[in-house]
Amino acid sequence: MMGIILASNDGSSFWMPPQASEFAVDVDALFNFILWLSVFFFLLLMGATVYFAVKYRKKADNQRSSPLAHSFKLEFLWSAIPTVLLIVIFAWGFRDFTALSAVQPDALELRVTASQWNWKIGYPSLDRECSSDFDTEGRAHVDFYVPVDQPFTVRMSSNDVLHSFWLPAFRVKRDVLPNRYTGFTMTPTLPGEYPLFCTEYCGAGHSVMGGTIHVLTAEQWQDFIDRGDQRCKLDPADPEYKPKLFSKQGCSACHGVKPEQGVIVGPNLHGVFGRNENTNKGPIAVDDNYLRESIIEPQKVIVDGFSGKNMPSYKGRMTEDELSALIDYMKSLKTE
Repeated sequence: MMGIILASNDGSSFWMPPQASEFAVDVDALFNFILWLSVFFFLLLMGATVYFAVKYRKKADNQRSSPLAHSFKLEFLWSAIPTVLLIVIFAWGFRDFTALSAVQPDALELRVTASQWNWKIGYPSLDRECSSDFDTEGRAHVDFYVPVDQPFTVRMSSNDVLHSFWLPAFRVKRDVLPNRYTGFTMTPTLPGEYPLFCTEYCGAGHSVMGGTIHVLTAEQWQDFIDRGDQRCKLDPADPEYKPKLFSKQGCSACHGVKPEQGVIVGPNLHGVFGRNENTNKGPIAVDDNYLRESIIEPQKVIVDGFSGKNMPSYKGRMTEDELSALIDYMKSLKTE
C-alpha cells in the first residue's frame, strides 16, 4: 500500500522495507518525524512566500517599498525554533545509536568476517560457520540464521579492505574494517527472509557480494541447532563437495575454472596442474606442493602478470582435509 501515511502489517511502506527488528521501529519513527517536520516547514515557508509575493506585489509604476523595520522577536524565533528541533533530533538519534551499541548478556554472538568478495558468519557458541556460495557467474551469497525475539550481537572484521554490512529490514548499516572490530546488537521481531548487502565499494565484485538473513521461529531455530551443519557446512560425502568447497572458500570470485571464463582477478585454473608457469621465482611446474603453497602463502610465488595482492592467505582457515580436497579439485580441472 502506498503509505506515507498508511503501512502494511509488517511495517513496510512506500518509503521503507518491512520492519524486522525493534530498532527498525525506532528508526522509522525518527525518519517520519523528520519527514513530516520538513513537509510542514516547506509548506509553511512556500505558502508565506507566495502570500507575501501576491500581497506586496508592485501595483503602480511610482510605488516604492515600505521602510524595513528590525524585529528582535522574529529573528530570535527563526533561530531558536530550528535549534530546539535540531537538539530534539540529535537526542533522539543518539538514544537509538547507544541502544544499537549496547550488548545484552543473553545475546547470541555472531562473528562476521568480510573479504573480497564474500561473507562468513560464525557462531562461536554453536561451533559452526555459514559462508558464501558462488554461482557460475561469480555472484556470492551467504545464508545465515537467527531466532526471532532473541537479541543477537555481531562482531565484524575484514580480511582485506573496507566493507559495509547492511540489513535494510533491520535499519542497520555498519562499516566492516580491517585490523579492528565493529558491531551492533539487534533483536529481530518478524520471522522471514531479508537481504544483506555490502554498501562500501570494495573492488570488482562489490555489487555481487550479498546474502540473506533468515529470522526463524523457536521451532525452526531448534531445528537449525540440531542440524545446522547441513545448512552451513558442506558434506564431504556429497559428490559435488569439492567444487562447492572451491566456491564456498571464495576461490571462484577470482579464478575461472573454464577456458571461456578467462582471467577474472587471478590466473584461470583450467588445466593448471602440470602447467609451467613463469613466476617471480623463475619457471615453475605446477604440482601439489605449488598449489598448497599458493593457498597457504600466496605472496611467496607470484605468476608473472599478476600482483598477488588480492589473494588472502588461507593459513589456519581450512582443515587439512579441506585443503587436500581443494587441491584435488584443482588437479581435476584438466584440459580436454
